[in-house]
Amino acid sequence: MTIFTPGPLLLGVRHHGPGSARAVRAALEAATPGVVLIEGPPEADALIPLAAEKDMRPPVALLAHVVDEPGRSAFWPLAEFSPEWVAIRWALEHGVPARFIDLPATHTLAWGNEEEKRTAEGQQGQEQEEKEEKGEKEAGASDRSVDAGVRIDPLAVLAETAGHDDPERWWEDVVEHRGGAGFGADPFAPFTALEEAMGALREAYGVGGHDRDLVREAYMRLQMRAAQREFGDEVAVVCGAWHVPALRQKTTVAADRALLKGLPKAKADMTWVPWTHRRLSRVSGYGAGIDSPGWYGHLFAAPDRPVERWMTKVARLLRDEDRMVSSAHVIEAVRLADTLAAMRGRPLPGLTETTDAVRAVMCEGSDVPLGLVHDRLVVGDVLGEVPQSAPAVPLQRDLARAQKRLRLKPEPMERELELDLRGETDAGRSRLLHRLRLLGIAWGEPTASRGSTGTFRETWRLRWEPELSVRVAEAGVWGTTVLSAATGKAEADAVAAHALADVTALAERCLLAELPDALPVVMRVLADRAALDADVGHLAQALPALVRSLRYGDVRGTDTHALTDVAVGLAERIFVGLPPACAAIDAEAAEHMRRHVDAVHGAVGLLGEPGTAAPGGIRERWHSVLRVLTGRDTVPGVIRGRAVRLLLDDGELGQDEAARLMGLVLSPGTEPGDAAAWIEGFVGGGSGGGMLLVHDERLLGLVDAWLTGVPAEAFTDVLPLLRRTFSEYEAGVRRTLGELVRRGPGARGSAEAAPSGIPGFAPDLDPGRADAVLPVLSLLLGLDEAYDDDFAGVAR
Repeated sequence: MTIFTPGPLLLGVRHHGPGSARAVRAALEAATPGVVLIEGPPEADALIPLAAEKDMRPPVALLAHVVDEPGRSAFWPLAEFSPEWVAIRWALEHGVPARFIDLPATHTLAWGNEEEKRTAEGQQGQEQEEKEEKGEKEAGASDRSVDAGVRIDPLAVLAETAGHDDPERWWEDVVEHRGGAGFGADPFAPFTALEEAMGALREAYGVGGHDRDLVREAYMRLQMRAAQREFGDEVAVVCGAWHVPALRQKTTVAADRALLKGLPKAKADMTWVPWTHRRLSRVSGYGAGIDSPGWYGHLFAAPDRPVERWMTKVARLLRDEDRMVSSAHVIEAVRLADTLAAMRGRPLPGLTETTDAVRAVMCEGSDVPLGLVHDRLVVGDVLGEVPQSAPAVPLQRDLARAQKRLRLKPEPMERELELDLRGETDAGRSRLLHRLRLLGIAWGEPTASRGSTGTFRETWRLRWEPELSVRVAEAGVWGTTVLSAATGKAEADAVAAHALADVTALAERCLLAELPDALPVVMRVLADRAALDADVGHLAQALPALVRSLRYGDVRGTDTHALTDVAVGLAERIFVGLPPACAAIDAEAAEHMRRHVDAVHGAVGLLGEPGTAAPGGIRERWHSVLRVLTGRDTVPGVIRGRAVRLLLDDGELGQDEAARLMGLVLSPGTEPGDAAAWIEGFVGGGSGGGMLLVHDERLLGLVDAWLTGVPAEAFTDVLPLLRRTFSEYEAGVRRTLGELVRRGPGARGSAEAAPSGIPGFAPDLDPGRADAVLPVLSLLLGLDEAYDDDFAGVAR
């Protein structure tokens, strides 16, 4: 039997096809070539031996990036069921040289950049070209069956020719479910059939929009000739089936070199990076050409009875999610899948049949658990691994060391990570994640902590995506370690920032990331920006971030004295400029300023806490500013109302005085619109004003009396504002207010109108009831029994 026809053995495959992968392995075992040539960038030849290391686990990808511009990059993903990966592993196991023969990445990356430039330049003349094209058609230009500029899908054309409307399903039937056995005993038969089919397609459609392929195929032919000079005809080529007719084509060396002349170049580096099944699917945006990498991986790995093994996997997954799935369900699902395949004339149940069977038998017709099966199994979250010996930028190596030291392993599935910053390990994890965010490496996103509002708690949502490897390469320009890179990036961002709020936010991030060398630079820029910015809104927007940063000093051990001085200076400037800035502004500007007042109030409350090194009288000065705002008629009602409310909450204004101010505003001499705005500022904006009205019937009575006295012609004007105010209350609060208004003032009975003067409260503390909660509080706070008596005294 003759193993080789004259010339190299061309094995045309579908990328990431398990049937193609099995056929490639069978063909290589039968042919035993002297060298294996594989479609891929030749710069990766030196990386091929790494595929044999035990720490290399697909899916992985070859990553090429421009040395000076890491953001310009390209990936060549390989899964365990990729024919190219199978060819690499076969060559390494048999001691046969393996080489990549596609167009070098140095041209591919530069070519992509040139195309982007041409696209940008071509947009200017696009309209003119469209007019010319329209004129040619009107002049009777000859029709063509296929436009050479339209990229065709070879599999889709073959499936349509065979009478199938689904290319994936057709490919499964003819290749994936048959493999080499479906074509008889000859291991080369599937490749002969595919070569004939692709030859007919190229003859009918030409390159079909694959213009760059002409250059790539010219380079591959040159590499094939070089291998033939070295190994004779014992050459096997594993490439996309579309290229096989072109590689078989007889051309001259001069013609091929002419196609390669003048190609742009860019200096490129190359390495292996981990990949995921999710990134192999079309939905990920990488367009690898398969919809179901998890299913294909199962077909490749299953030694026998693939449908039965698949149904067992599905049952295990659903049981883990607390769904009742028995062995009988598995048996019935397999039978239904086999029946559906027979009815549809398929050689083996495919993904469509197994999915239909799982939906009907295991999911009881529901698509909700079926969506889980699709996400976890059909697509999957398998994350590959790359050995540490693979080339990497210094920043990547430092990141890997930090991940190992902190026991923070990258994972493809999203998970939450709770951190207690009082522990050294969790504090180190927090620093690492914050530094990576500064560098634009969004491995983790902070989220709200559940059950705790302390600054020593952090919650992160982690998920490692393959493209983060590119972000790491890009960040390598700032330094060789995560710390030095984050420091350099923070300093550059501070100098480039224009808005004061951006600089204050950066200062906060520097404290969170613990960047002591960057903080002085950021603080110097912050002080300069604050001195030059006279806009009170900008200052008010910047202050809260600064004050929040001061709270991190105790937990993280960071010196924040310089930050305190800048924060106090900002607060003093706000105190001086706020009253004039609030005068004579429209409703939209007033609402913005009201939010600034709330933010400054919260910041001053934190800034005035003991241990912040802020002047002791800063709260008193702020209260003076609020009093000024309450008494100026030129200040919009929403701001005056909020100032009164803040003073009342802080105990700086008595309830009688608050009721008096509200009565003045709601008097008939006040414009209804201004009164409604005052009400919104006092009890709206998520300030808990609903409960205030519930517990203080005097204020509720004033609001009720004013509202019932609003003239009809003005009521429609104030209604939207009032509706917005009261719609923010919880349903229970709104219901209680409605009951109180329906009953009328004083209708709740003398039992609630206690002598204290505050409805619902007794005049004095009840020691017995207070002592009853002390054991629970002591347990929650972790206090010893020895301190119970002292704690009881403090509580009272």
